[in-house]
Amino acid sequence: MRATLTPDPAVSASVRRLPSKRPLAAAPCRVNHQRRVVAPSLKVADAAAASVFAAARARGPIARDAIARSTGLSIATVNRQVSALLDAEILRERADLAVSGAIGRPRVPVEVNHEPFLTLGIHIGAKTTSIVATDLFGRTLDVVETPTPRGPQDAALAVLSASARKYLSRWHRRRPLWVGVAAGGVVDGSTGHLDHPRLGWLQAPVGPVLAESLGLPVSVASHVDAMAGAELLLGNRRPATAPSSTSLYVYARETVGFALSIDGRVHSPAGGPGTIAALPVQSELLGRSGQLESTVSDEAVLTAARRDRIIVADGPTSTMASVLRAARQGNAAAQALLAERARVLGEAVALLRDMLNPDDLVVGGQAFTEYPEAMPLVEAAFAARSVLPARDIRMTTFGNRVQEAGAGVVSLGGLYADPIAAMRRSAPRRPEAAS
Repeated sequence: MRATLTPDPAVSASVRRLPSKRPLAAAPCRVNHQRRVVAPSLKVADAAAASVFAAARARGPIARDAIARSTGLSIATVNRQVSALLDAEILRERADLAVSGAIGRPRVPVEVNHEPFLTLGIHIGAKTTSIVATDLFGRTLDVVETPTPRGPQDAALAVLSASARKYLSRWHRRRPLWVGVAAGGVVDGSTGHLDHPRLGWLQAPVGPVLAESLGLPVSVASHVDAMAGAELLLGNRRPATAPSSTSLYVYARETVGFALSIDGRVHSPAGGPGTIAALPVQSELLGRSGQLESTVSDEAVLTAARRDRIIVADGPTSTMASVLRAARQGNAAAQALLAERARVLGEAVALLRDMLNPDDLVVGGQAFTEYPEAMPLVEAAFAARSVLPARDIRMTTFGNRVQEAGAGVVSLGGLYADPIAAMRRSAPRRPEAAS
């Protein structure tokens, strides 16, 4: 279903709705925003509370003794952590499921108390920004899409924060706990600042502005790191994928990027992620720029499609959707462009795989997911180019929803890593409580 969210000035939002739960959220108060910018946590946490909460998410309703078996923790440790999580109100007991004849509270199963809460994810894309409400399981409750604000960065951030604040004001029965932002460019996760050349942003205080506006903890991460984190923490990983393995995630849409997960943690260099935008490639059909991003981006495909008169030069039908439609209707020129992009992507993925040799290889982004018919061509080019033994390529678990999944996991990472501390940090505060 499509609807319209009326954002604050200058943003006309076209809303894409997923099955929405009840509306939510207490009005946030203003606090010291510097204390509320928190470095993103994109890792499989092994602390006791995190392990117990993970077991409840994966297997709840679940008895305490079953949690002890699945986590390897002692029953005494499990009981302490369950009590703390019950006090924090993110677990609840299911007395109706207690084993008949059992005595004592520890035999009462527990499950995640997800209905009272949500987290807010924001994916800032080069053209489109997604605002996502996520529950404690990482499931999308609702998502809206708006054009990414243009103009001076201060004005753009004001529009963005106003849109997020207005969106949260519509939720009355769930309390927001955390805000997670995923964006291209170079992110300083410790301060929440962002350099985004395509938007003209330099040291943009994304985290501080949102923290001040929304009165919530905010984490900001590179969007490709965030998507890799979604695969790690929310995706349906193969049973053979061990926690100590390495995973390479390759993304392509308007931009290209990659991320590595090592030993259950997304590797995020202090200086920001590396870039593959200028990786050398060759393509006569797609612009002959000699660089990966300017060859395989949606804009490169659209430029070639207009040149070849597959789509009109301008107007509402001059879109990727029109190129995809033409290819599916048998237009040979459109099919050739998409096949060429698939070849270039496959060879680039092979080069990265040969350099890094990960145990698991995942691709995501609409350059892969919007035209799955080309995946056999990606795989063929990958196999022909790679010099290492054969390796399968997995498509992202999230399909065309990968951007919202990435933003969602950034908003959940702190809660998953240390749920009790996260609940304390997210508690509404009076303005004078933070100095």
